[in-house]
Amino acid sequence: MTRQKMARRNFLTTVGATGLGGSVLALTTSAGPAQAVPGSAPAPAADVTATLPYPTHKRPFAMPGVKEQDWTGALFVGEGESRFALRVGLLTAQGRLIREKMTNYLWRIGPMAPDGAYKQVRVSTDDRTVMPAHLEALREVIAHPQQWSQSAVADATVKLPQLEQKYAQTQQQKRTIQVRYARTADGGGLVGAVTALDDDTTVVLELGTPWGESAAFALDGRSVIGSAPGLLDAELSGHIRLSPGEPADSAGCYASVADMTAAVTGGTGAAGNVVAGLVHRLARGQTITFTARVGARPQKDDPAEAHEVERALAAAEARVRDSNLTGSGSVGRAADAVRDALSLNTSYDKDHLCNYVLWGWGGGGGLFTGWDSAFDCVDAALVSRELAVQHETDVFDAPAPPNQVALRGPRYDQQNSGPMHAYAVWRLYTKLGDRTVLEKAYPALVTFHDLLPEWDTDKDGLLESPYFGDRIGGRGNHLGLDDSPVYAAYHRVAKQGGSGDRRDNTDLTDVALNSYYALLAETLAKMARVLDRPQDAARFAAQHATIKRLLNTRLWHPQKGLYLSRYLDGTWNEVVTPTVFYPLFAGLATRDRARILVEEHLLDPEEFWGDHVIPSVARNDPAYCTGGPVHPGSEHFRYFDRYGENSAPEQWLGAVWPPMNFTVYDGVKRYGFDEAAGQFAARSTAMYLDAWDKEGWFPESFDPDPGQSVMGSAVDTAWRTYSWSNAMAVQGLHELISDNPWGGDPSAIMFGSLALPGTNTLANVHLRGHTYAVSAGPDRTTLVRDGHTVFRASGARVAVRNFVLGAADASFDVNADGPARVEVSVPGGRTRARKVPAGRSRVEL
Repeated sequence: MTRQKMARRNFLTTVGATGLGGSVLALTTSAGPAQAVPGSAPAPAADVTATLPYPTHKRPFAMPGVKEQDWTGALFVGEGESRFALRVGLLTAQGRLIREKMTNYLWRIGPMAPDGAYKQVRVSTDDRTVMPAHLEALREVIAHPQQWSQSAVADATVKLPQLEQKYAQTQQQKRTIQVRYARTADGGGLVGAVTALDDDTTVVLELGTPWGESAAFALDGRSVIGSAPGLLDAELSGHIRLSPGEPADSAGCYASVADMTAAVTGGTGAAGNVVAGLVHRLARGQTITFTARVGARPQKDDPAEAHEVERALAAAEARVRDSNLTGSGSVGRAADAVRDALSLNTSYDKDHLCNYVLWGWGGGGGLFTGWDSAFDCVDAALVSRELAVQHETDVFDAPAPPNQVALRGPRYDQQNSGPMHAYAVWRLYTKLGDRTVLEKAYPALVTFHDLLPEWDTDKDGLLESPYFGDRIGGRGNHLGLDDSPVYAAYHRVAKQGGSGDRRDNTDLTDVALNSYYALLAETLAKMARVLDRPQDAARFAAQHATIKRLLNTRLWHPQKGLYLSRYLDGTWNEVVTPTVFYPLFAGLATRDRARILVEEHLLDPEEFWGDHVIPSVARNDPAYCTGGPVHPGSEHFRYFDRYGENSAPEQWLGAVWPPMNFTVYDGVKRYGFDEAAGQFAARSTAMYLDAWDKEGWFPESFDPDPGQSVMGSAVDTAWRTYSWSNAMAVQGLHELISDNPWGGDPSAIMFGSLALPGTNTLANVHLRGHTYAVSAGPDRTTLVRDGHTVFRASGARVAVRNFVLGAADASFDVNADGPARVEVSVPGGRTRARKVPAGRSRVEL
């Protein structure tokens, strides 16, 4: 065997799934221990991450994905924090280069591993700004003019032929590629492949830097080599080599990205060493493979052959499900979608040297410290411990945004960001048992809490909404509820003193705001107990009790049976939105009132219930779907009026918003309404999967009625990959297995469901140092911990809470929809069984 062939065989043994904690964990493959890629010569250097309080990447490393919307890219970080970026660009038929900000062009996602071990995406020159549903909607308007205004019909008549022509041309000229990456086991290299799915496809392998850092690149045969100084230690440097499996059709190094773009699109660009571009022209079905590696010394040119790269990619793809969150069933299969969606939005914080979940639509200037990213933390904790811990730590390392109260951590202009991040931190503790983030976050959260009384206009112990201006839109920004009609009619009240926040007070005592206020106090009390701060725990517990008493005294509307906001003159704000259920989330509702809320309002299809839950305004409220014209005679285009315009339920006027669903689900589950919670979670998950299956999207919000083919927020190019969308599906996953954030033993878990359709499974769920798998169906529920079956119920559906498995015993609460037999196997002991009746039982074995 030649030395070159031996080197290539050794190369394949390095392709693995090393995680973010690579500095302390070395993974191996079936071929043997991880080895260095041939040609690399790593030199020892100081570990710049050694003092960071969370597991992160050991330098050098390679990570598919790099920054906002660089969906086809990869980040390489070398010694001293030297940085390089590989991008796969795609030329349109008109010769325009698509190279970053690629959300508009993203077609399919996954499978992906959250640690970057494997990534697969499909992108196209078709940005889907014109889709078949748009054309069908315009045809509907023209065919039924009596249902639309005269101007809407005229608009459709003009636009339909224009958009039909644009759509036909787009389809004819469409170019689509599939990009795959697998990371080497030692973390410093990638193998990759780009496959053309259309004829006459031109791709550009670009090697440069991610954020304009200093670096120099040159051609070396068919390869590109580069070097860059360390940003944290200028005496160190990183070296990279990109080696395609085949020579490029054209190649060059350029003085700027603009010069490279001009050159690869048919023009001329000035030569230089700032960025390199390799142009490959591919026929349909043709694949170009490549290897890329970063190290402390110049990398030797030793690319793997195409079949070796393909074999490595296939092995890495197979490990995605084997090693990461996965599931099956109508709800359980959402685990794979959530894993892939969060992996897509995982980005690198170049200032704090860690990963985080990119908020919103894949933009916004990096980490967002508002309430959005709290949901991202809770969701990420299901997918990757390292990602969740790094993300939330990053939040509390972040400085205050400009022109805001100077607080590190959650941004203060959203009064619910502190409470939601407290909840996220607490759930990291209940899920993982790690106090690191809790200890870091606690002081900032106490400060946040102690500033909130500046919004108590009349000093009675309940908070009023901050003032956001005279305009109607945005008046609910203090809670991220931008245009919610709840806040349309409050009045400005001059504020005296305060934190320096420039907003005035108002006269609206806000149910949602006070629910968050109570949630923060309750969560801080729990944290204080864990941190051995008994005086703090007593203070915050008393604060929660006070808010509970005041809210039940002043904000419960006895005739309507709802918690409603109220003006200081005593009149009620009678707009009904899902915030009426927020006292459940915060543990404020009495048991009787909780039952009224769920049974008489949530489950009422005239108000909130239906296949699509939960509308952001009650269906029978006058404000429902008032954001534009409604056309009730149309089956599929009820809310469509004109191409490119918002629809009637958009913003907070009826559309289903993931954070509202998350909040309502957790409140309903907290109060033990297991069947309603399961049905709610199943509906939320089905909506998420419908968008995922049809379009490959996880949108910002959803249509409140099923069967509608066009909704602006689901087709607008900015809202296709909105990170908090994952909270819809996580409800279903938490229904199958979850931590216990609401009291009792924080190490206890919950699992099983009374209402999810069919049999659903989840695997590779990590809680408190154990790995779980769960299967829940109509007559059997099974829990496996670390490969051993520890619980089985047969004969009925069961929902189990407060499950604690000790060395010689077990205890839990079970709710069964019929007589059932439950069995528990304690570690190193015998199986113990008991029959339980329908309903609720406490079991100790």
